[in-house]
Amino acid sequence: MELQQKSFYNRLFITILRVAIGWHFLYEGISKIFQGNWTASNFLLNTSGFLSGFYHWIANSPTILQISDFLNMYGLLLIGLALFIGLFSRAASLAGALLLTLYYFAYPPFGNPMMNAAEGHLYIVDRLFIEAAAFLFLFFYHEKGYSIDTLIQIWRSRKKSIIPESESSSSRREALKNLATLPVLGAMGWGAVSNFKTYGVDVMSGATIQVKQLALNELKGELPKGKIGKHEISRMIAGGNLIGGWSHARDLIYADTLFKAYNTEQKVYETLMLAEKAGINTINIGFSSNPLLAKYKKMTGSKIKVISQVHPHLDNSKLAQVGPNTDKKLYFEFIDKAIDFGVDIIQVQGNWCDWLVRDNKIEVIGEMIAHIRQQGYTAGLGAHSVESLIACADQGIIPDYYMKTMHHDQYWSAHPRENRVTFEVDGTNYLDHNKFHNNMFCLFPDRVIEFVSKTTVPVMGFKVLAAGSIEPKDGFQWAYDNGADFICVGMFDFQVVSNVNIAIDCLKKTNRTREWYG
Repeated sequence: MELQQKSFYNRLFITILRVAIGWHFLYEGISKIFQGNWTASNFLLNTSGFLSGFYHWIANSPTILQISDFLNMYGLLLIGLALFIGLFSRAASLAGALLLTLYYFAYPPFGNPMMNAAEGHLYIVDRLFIEAAAFLFLFFYHEKGYSIDTLIQIWRSRKKSIIPESESSSSRREALKNLATLPVLGAMGWGAVSNFKTYGVDVMSGATIQVKQLALNELKGELPKGKIGKHEISRMIAGGNLIGGWSHARDLIYADTLFKAYNTEQKVYETLMLAEKAGINTINIGFSSNPLLAKYKKMTGSKIKVISQVHPHLDNSKLAQVGPNTDKKLYFEFIDKAIDFGVDIIQVQGNWCDWLVRDNKIEVIGEMIAHIRQQGYTAGLGAHSVESLIACADQGIIPDYYMKTMHHDQYWSAHPRENRVTFEVDGTNYLDHNKFHNNMFCLFPDRVIEFVSKTTVPVMGFKVLAAGSIEPKDGFQWAYDNGADFICVGMFDFQVVSNVNIAIDCLKKTNRTREWYG
């Protein structure tokens, strides 16, 4: 009796394990099929493991990708169905283990832990590993649980021997037990279908979740490059504000928090990897983002070029106290630290350039540019106000490139031109709708165009979309047409490929009079 009870619990455990895994696979397969346009393209293209070349090969061949998608959807469905009802369950277990092995090595949880997106920072053992181990257990273990396989086995045994009449009723009860998963499947299937009808496809399922973004295989070509100093960089580079969690959102006070919540360290890594694969080989960051970029490059082996913005180690509210007796180490501290982080290009930060010019401290800018060059680095100079760059040029301070806000003022939230004041960017945010309130960054576009047309060093335009107020195809084209040699654009991961395609189109049809520098 004790042996029979042990056998019952043993069979019950195997049945529950087999049915649970079977339902998982079955549900994932049905979810993909019901979606209608599901594809593994993005999953395959963004793989980062040592077998990534194999997965990219599948994704980049339309025919092979179509076959792969079909095998994924219907393989999951058939494996799940076979396990749930217990028919050919050993073959289904082996097929399931092989399929999970392919998933596992697409984003292996070893090496760089940031690449294992869905499961967190695990090492070697993740959900896929555990489920594959369960599949192998089901494959090698002799017990099949209550299943059609067991029923077939009983039927074959009965054919070989004569069963007494007294045992026939027991055999019928055993048959019913082995078919018990069928009504369970019907009930769960009915519940899933009802759920689909009410809420649509379960987009929270790992099988179906999709970001609405263009895939890498939809790129229109290679993003052109130019040169700043000795560095060859893409004509569009990534901006660092969104990665750093800074937004220019007018009076939307939650935007910074939202950006920081979305751009986790993992998401930043994913965005940067996608950008590099799309042809963006440079990023311009605020100084505080240097540790993150240094870590990214170390962990991934990335070759992305980093432009670090720097400023004096001073309180900008006390600039009036800066003079001949100020310790010049304060001007150079962040420059030297940026070098220690391994950056490629160093640039005087735009708002600090404005403040130093505004407060008649231009000599500090000259000192910083000179120190950057003395260390053997390309030196850039940023500004929001074109008057800052003009004043520096008049004093003979010419950087290796300028970084200037470049956007037109034909958008709804731009305040009237007659109310614009030099140096007001990063200044007071007025409640008067006709005055500045974090809404404009290139105050006098015509003056910028005139300055850019005369300069003979490369110009990098930034804030070309006026912090999201101008459509990319409009803002990119305006900046390139009016003399920008490069544009710096903050973007989320789902915007990367689209922005690269727009930049390629704009560069092909640009109608500029200024020659290309860089």
